[in-house]
Amino acid sequence: MQRRGLAIILSSPSGAGKSTLARRLMGWDATLKFSVSATTRAPRPGETDGVEYFFRSRPEFEAMVAAGEMLEHAEVFGNLYGTPKGPVEAAMAEGRDTLFDIDWQGGQQIRRSVLAKDVVSIFILPPSIAELEGRLRQRAQDSEDVIAGRMAKSRDEISHWAEYDYVLVNRDLDRTEAELRTILQAERARADRQPWLSDFVRGLNGEYEARRKGETA
Repeated sequence: MQRRGLAIILSSPSGAGKSTLARRLMGWDATLKFSVSATTRAPRPGETDGVEYFFRSRPEFEAMVAAGEMLEHAEVFGNLYGTPKGPVEAAMAEGRDTLFDIDWQGGQQIRRSVLAKDVVSIFILPPSIAELEGRLRQRAQDSEDVIAGRMAKSRDEISHWAEYDYVLVNRDLDRTEAELRTILQAERARADRQPWLSDFVRGLNGEYEARRKGETA
């Protein structure tokens, strides 16, 4: 009765809360596999290679792309980001859902990849642009120049909202998390994601036939 895993894409402009929501989903369902991206940016304080990201040099990253080892990749704010293909395909074949915390460019590439039929894409919007900037400043992780760059890019990122299956406005983290859980539970239960159902229903029909034959014997 095993189904194939889902590729759950979470995207948003930086500061809208997708990374926090991704962590909350992982805490809610320990079976979710988080897709660890590779990047050429330097680690931030407290980040560990292989946990938050696979930190790679630009030549190493470009070699992975050339070898066809990336599901998607893009350059963002001068750094390369991408999703290694092997771990994702293995998890989904085992029936484990994989969570992607990626931007619209990465989401677009995955929706066009071999995983297309397994994708559930969700875009997270901020309640306002003022709130978005406030959240970026509260993180205290980036310089003023980086914050300005993220704000300048946010309008373009938001313009891609209509490409997604679901769009949520993150006014309250608890409420948005609950909405994400509902989406995931519904998508897991879809009939076209249950390859075992045809055989199961044939078995039910076989029981009907056995009963009919017993009644007419």
